[in-house]
Order: sequence, then C-alpha cells, then structure tokens
Amino acid sequence: MKMSRDTIEWIEPDWPAPTNVRAFSTLRHGGVSKAPFDTLNLALHVGDIPALVHKNRQLVKSVLCLPDEPCWMQQVHGIEVINAATYPVPPVADACITQEAKRVCAVMTADCLPVLLCNRQGTCVAAAHAGWRGLAGGVLVKTVEALNCSSTDLLAWLGPAIGCNTFEVGDEVRSVFVARDAANAACFKRNQNQRWLADLYQLARNELGNLGVTDIFAEPACTVTDASQFFSYRRDGQTGRMASMIWLQAG
Repeated sequence: MKMSRDTIEWIEPDWPAPTNVRAFSTLRHGGVSKAPFDTLNLALHVGDIPALVHKNRQLVKSVLCLPDEPCWMQQVHGIEVINAATYPVPPVADACITQEAKRVCAVMTADCLPVLLCNRQGTCVAAAHAGWRGLAGGVLVKTVEALNCSSTDLLAWLGPAIGCNTFEVGDEVRSVFVARDAANAACFKRNQNQRWLADLYQLARNELGNLGVTDIFAEPACTVTDASQFFSYRRDGQTGRMASMIWLQAG
C-alpha cells in the first residue's frame, strides 16, 4: 500500500499484522541527496555526503514517527542476526530482531529482498536482508531461530526487490539453491543468454515454508524496472538505498 506525506513516499505492508506492529518500506524520493543518490538515500556506505544521509534519516524518523533511531547495520550479505539497539558503530550483521517495544529493526536494500517478520501475538519482530547470498547461506533460518517463537505463528512480508524477469544469474547460483532444496529448481528459468532468471521471491517463500512459516505476503514490485520509485544497484551501479523497518509500539 503506497503512502505519502509532504514529499516522502513509502510502502506500508498489506498484511494482517497485530495493531501494535508498525512497518514501512521507504521509496527513493523526498530527501536531500543529489544524483546518483537522489534523493532519499539512507545509506552511509555508498559514497553519498554523510550530512545529507543524516538529514534523510532524520526526515524519515520524523515523518514516520519512529520511536527510536533504527538499528542501522553494516550489511555484508551474511547470516549474522543481532538484537536491535542503538549502536555507536553499526554492527556487522544482516538481520535484527527484538521483543522490546520501540526498538526499530531495519535493513537497507537496492535489489536484495527485505523480509519483515512478526508473530500473531505482537510480541516479536524482525528484519532480514535476503539477497541471494544471504538466502543461500541461511539468513532466514537464523532469523526465525533467533525469534524463539513458533514459526507457525509468524507472518512474513517480502518487500521491493529485483524481479524474476530481471534477476539474471549463472549456473553456480542455481546449483547452490538446488543443492539446498530440490524444489528450488522451479525458481530458475533459462533465458536467451543461456543463463538463468531467478525468482528471489519464490526462493524466499520456499525457505520460509520449509521453516514452517506459511502466511507470507509480498509487495508486487521490481526495483530494476521501476526507476521512478526504487533504487537499483543492478540497474545503476552507484546508487542509494531504501530502508524497510519494523517495530513494536508501546502498550
């Protein structure tokens, strides 16, 4: 569900999460960064002017009424999961969880898949950065395990990412996923370049399903083909990052 206020636009997940669970995924416009990071870039590691990134982060915090500074991480396409908090130096991790109110879990993306999770009771939430390396390595497995609740009670939302008609990969990527789960073979289709088009969304659905998470919702978007709304590393190379965030409201 696309929302806007002033110049900022964002997506609010369309899922039956408890009322105390808040979640958003930012779009690319409404900030102060200049090209090629125009304009709502939220990442400090991409070459943008730090002062502009901090202005963008404060703008998002204000407009979306975030209860705390998000848990910004140094993402490395790995499987490390941390507890959300305000760290003096961004920790190296690709997922964060919390059972505490007002702690904002966040992941930054520009083609990789952001995965937000919450339980039906509204007592825990998580955000995971699930590009193909993280998925293949088991970042969703580690995230679900870290939540320490019944997987059948979890809801998952898959945010904007590279689509199945644009994510071209080689044999080595397909082999990793098929070795992990034979059912993943159906997530790859040969293209005219004799390479593979991979369906990152379905790969995540398969992984979550194997973990017992069956209530999975997704944003019908492709970051590569929709330059008007999304940053895309594959499309542009040097570019900004969106953020997908989730937290528990105070009772």
